[in-house]
Amino acid sequence: PSASGKTLCYNLAVLNSLLEQKGSRALYLFPTKALAQDQLRTLDELTSAARMKIKKATFDGDTPGNERAEIRRSAQIVLSNPDMLHLGILPNHRSWMGFLSQLKYVVIDEAHVYRGVFGSHVANVVRRLRRICARYGSSPQFICCSATIANPREHAESLTGLPFEAITDDGGPFGGRDFVFWNPPLIDEAKSTRRSASSEATHLLAELMSAGIRSLAFARTRKLVELIYIYVRNQLAAKDPELTDLIKPYRAGYLAEDRREIERQLFEGELLGAVATTALELGVDIGYLDATILTGYPGSIASTWQQAGRSGRGREGSLSVLVGSENPLDQYFMRHPEALFGKGFEHALIAPSNPHILKPHLLCAAWEFPLSESDRKYFGDFAEVRTELEEEGLLRMRGKRWYPATTVVYPAQEVN
Repeated sequence: PSASGKTLCYNLAVLNSLLEQKGSRALYLFPTKALAQDQLRTLDELTSAARMKIKKATFDGDTPGNERAEIRRSAQIVLSNPDMLHLGILPNHRSWMGFLSQLKYVVIDEAHVYRGVFGSHVANVVRRLRRICARYGSSPQFICCSATIANPREHAESLTGLPFEAITDDGGPFGGRDFVFWNPPLIDEAKSTRRSASSEATHLLAELMSAGIRSLAFARTRKLVELIYIYVRNQLAAKDPELTDLIKPYRAGYLAEDRREIERQLFEGELLGAVATTALELGVDIGYLDATILTGYPGSIASTWQQAGRSGRGREGSLSVLVGSENPLDQYFMRHPEALFGKGFEHALIAPSNPHILKPHLLCAAWEFPLSESDRKYFGDFAEVRTELEEEGLLRMRGKRWYPATTVVYPAQEVN
């Protein structure tokens, strides 16, 4: 579950390896930039406390161009995301040869996020990474982490193509949680119309802040985040004006430095309230929160518990409020809460061998270095897909290897 010490488990293994084998390297993959920045801060604190000199850096779209060469050359731990791995690292693997040839660990955090079509693409990116590492003589150990998944071992094996052992015992502290289902009042019984979930979330967040309770409200869209933020500030200005500067919105679309500053303020307890999209749903350590408000059912049981788990990350009790929208599924849960509490997390399912998904990644792999029959150990039986690429004039055979056609230029950019 959330806050059970998963991060510490893999950090200790990686840091121990770096101490014992000075040349070893580690790659951490996170689904969001916010989470990568958060884990970089955690690593900084851990290594500073232990007086360890470890070179570590994030490598993503926010990384300045003038810093990238130095990261490739000297970073011992690189924190990135699957998109940057696909677009920036694997196609340029020759520049990363020193790092990849000594890669000891690959950590895939929040692995439950990689499901469906997206997860199937990521699974092929991971297979391409393994293929390139083998070319440079390394065979990294993969560590996958997730708090909300029904099939951890099966999913990790599907995601990486490697055997796994699942560790599912929970040793983390937990102070208990009150989970409230809040159904907005009817404003028109004849039409069964209720007050909007966002209005109720606004009222709840303002009341919690006025009571000195550190709270985070989740909303499903960027627009809704901004609206709830404005409405809460307006309510606070009327009755507790000294609190108006203690709330911030958080979503994608802000400048990198603005996001980092909000994350810092949350972590250091400078804010009393925040409104966020799912950008803060995953395991970002934003300090201790007393309460979370979910503006409408998030769409899955896993996401519901991820958002609720942002509060109470310690031995103290916490509060989570699910505010029902007029959506039929929300209203069903409002009337039958046991339907939510009585079910486990959803299974994460992927299909990396789906020809529509495998096809562009085979072309990317060929562009990275030529395909051969030995690549079946990574991609399975890809003969049919390879033939399609040949017929389309994108692959050509020479000897017993397949090369991209001369018209193919940086195919990673074409993968959506």
